[in-house]
Order: sequence, then structure tokens, then C-alpha cells
Amino acid sequence: MPSKDEILKMVADNGVEFIRLWFTDINGILKSFSIGKEELEGALTDGMGFDGSSITGFQDIEESDMIAMPDPNTFQILPWRPQENAVARMICDILQPGGKPYEGDPRYILKRALKKMKKLSFDHMYVGPELEYFYFKDSKGTEILDNGGYFDLTPLDMASNLRRDTVLALRKLGINVEYSHHEVAPSQHEIDMRYDDALKMADDMVTYRLTVKEIASANGVYATFMPKPMFGQNGSGMHVHQSLFTGKNNSFYDAKDKFHLSKVGKSYIAGILKHAPEMISVLAPWVNSYKRLVPGFEAPVYIAWSRRNRSALVRVPMYKPGAEKATRMELRCPDPSGNPYLQLAVMLSAGLKGIEEEYKLADPMELNLYDLSDKERAERGIKSLPASLGQAIEVAEKSEFLREALGDHTFGRLIDLKKKEWDDFRIQVTEYEIKKYLPIL
Repeated sequence: MPSKDEILKMVADNGVEFIRLWFTDINGILKSFSIGKEELEGALTDGMGFDGSSITGFQDIEESDMIAMPDPNTFQILPWRPQENAVARMICDILQPGGKPYEGDPRYILKRALKKMKKLSFDHMYVGPELEYFYFKDSKGTEILDNGGYFDLTPLDMASNLRRDTVLALRKLGINVEYSHHEVAPSQHEIDMRYDDALKMADDMVTYRLTVKEIASANGVYATFMPKPMFGQNGSGMHVHQSLFTGKNNSFYDAKDKFHLSKVGKSYIAGILKHAPEMISVLAPWVNSYKRLVPGFEAPVYIAWSRRNRSALVRVPMYKPGAEKATRMELRCPDPSGNPYLQLAVMLSAGLKGIEEEYKLADPMELNLYDLSDKERAERGIKSLPASLGQAIEVAEKSEFLREALGDHTFGRLIDLKKKEWDDFRIQVTEYEIKKYLPIL
């Protein structure tokens, strides 16, 4: 971790005039306020006070004093801002007056889950998320920029340049990128970050989303992580690869097992599968998320695992000799619109619960689950995720697992917020209803 003096030297050496202090609300929406370089030394020592009562999911007005404490590990100069009188950012932990962590801070909730992981003798949760998104002409509609498909090398166009500029900006922000490519739907794209420790990755996911949007905006277009912006096209998912390590050893790997999965790995996956319906309201957090989670659009809804079959909720990539460290599981139902800190926290908590209670993993389902009838799936004991935000909240509200993973404070506020969102949606009269019912009723 850089010292306070090292941070101040970086500010001076790079001509930084302003530092933006970042944190997220309960929904994962990035919040920020700016301080001048003269305030930075005090901020690094004591934090900066702010009113938390206007932040979604934070404190009530009578207990609203909050402190944003910058994390020195997260100091980066923002590449899309002018480099003369430069602007840097630092991601903050949110504290209560007196210095105790604020229980409603999403970053703290992930830290708490990681602390439990270490108590169980694991050193790292490594995460590799794949965030998909769309480019549109503007935020008022879904006019696409290209008609490309999966991995298409389209003629030199704006989207290719946007991806290139975004990757370069991410590298300047200390984020390692493995791949970038066109996705399945028109104007849909993906940039994959190299796996990293969970806390660093959650910070990077927040940064990634803003970077994609900033580079798009600078080029006069709009980027969105909305899960399902276009009817009849694939939505944007966020497949999350994850593994646990003790030291340099992959705790998911077992050379003697026929799937090359250890007991720990199997129980972790079993925990994810068992608790998926309870945590889907965090992994897919909006009304629109469930327009994506329907069979047939590469969005798995059936609670099973496989090695090669992408219709299952969890995929375990096939083992390659000499690649023990790459043994991992991939959860395919989350989308990139949620709060990364809470998403990683509930996934880790579900896996750890499976390990602690020694959940047993069922056999893999290697057939295409979309091709089975409801009766055939029932005969195999394959259940489905909730089909709407309303159903997801009904399941979540009864979940002691989710309450424990999020803490009472955030659990209660999340349920209340999502119930209100569902109620707001239910009373809408949509264009579909007008077209279908008005001419005949």
C-alpha cells in the first residue's frame, strides 16, 4: 500500500489539482465528490465527511453523518480528463463518525465476506468477470452502431476504435485486459479483465463501467450496461469465473477426481447452486434483468452445472494438463448492471456456506437443458431461477442466508427498495398491452 507521502508525491509529480472520492450506493451507482489537492493530506488521515441520508440505501436523515476514507491502493489519474491540472480518483471505505466501518457500505460487506474466507484458511478469492454492454447512438433509444455478430471483425468502424480506446484507458488505470471482441447481438461488445483478487476486481468493475461510458461519451455515443435493451436480441450478461486459493495452490483442484474438482470446489459450487434463487435479486437486480433471464438467449435459468454445456447455470471449464491453477467455476446468471461489491460478496458467501456445511454436488448435466420439456427437467430435479424481480424478492425476503451475507441493515433496505421498484413496474401500462388489447377489448 502506498504511504501518505507517496500519494502526495504522485499528486505533485503529475500536476494533479483535484481528487475525486468514489463510492457506490446500494444499487451500485457510482457516487463521487471532488476535493482539491490541498485537502488530500487531511483526507488520507481523517477522511472527508458527507451527508449519507441522500445516498440510496444509506442512513436515515437523523443519523446521516458519514466519512469517506480514501483507500491509498486505489489512487489513479483519470485518463479521460485533461492531463494539465489533472484529476485523480480514489475509492473510499465509508465509516461512521468515530471510525467504525459503516455496515451499509457495499465495499465493507465484501471485505467482511473476505475476512470470513480467510478464517476458513483460504487466502484469495480470484475473480474474472466478463461484462457485456451495448453502444447506441444516444441514451434516448436503441439505434445501433453496427450489425456485427460474435467475434466478427467488422470493417474499421467507430465501435472498433471505441473498444481500442477503452482498453488503452483501462490499462492506464492499472486494469489488466485479456480480450476485447464483438458480442452476439448487433452493437454489443465485451472487454474481459484478467482475473484478480475479489476486492481489487470489484473496484475495477466499478471503474470499468465508468471508463466504457466516458470513452463512448467522448466520441458522441452512448454505452449501456442495461441487461436487455432490445427485444429479440441477446441481453448483456456478466459471467463470473471464480476460484479460491491457499497460498499459490488452487483449492478447487484435485488431480485424482474425475472432474479434477476437489471436495472444496464441489462444495463451493453446490453452495452457489443451492443459494442461487435467494441471491438472484442481487446478481440480477432490476426489473429489466429478468427480460434477459429467459431460455434461448444464452442466459441460463436452470439450476445445474456442466463442463461444456452453456445452458447450465454453472460451467466448470474442462481441465487442461498443466493448468491446475486455471481450475475454476463460472456462474452465468449475473448481469453487469448491479453492485459489484454485493454481487461478489453473496457469491463468495454462498460458496463458503457450501464448504462449511459440506454440501454435496449433484452430477453434471451435459445435455442441452433448453431442449428438455418441463416434465423432463422435473424428473431430473432441475429447478429454475425466479422468473421476475417480484418472484426474486419473494424468495430473497425469506432467506436467512442472504440476510447473513448482506447484514440486517443492507438486507432490509434492499428488500424495501426492490419491492418499491417492482410495484412501480406492475402499475405501468406498456406499449405491448396497448397494441395487443386496445384493438380487441
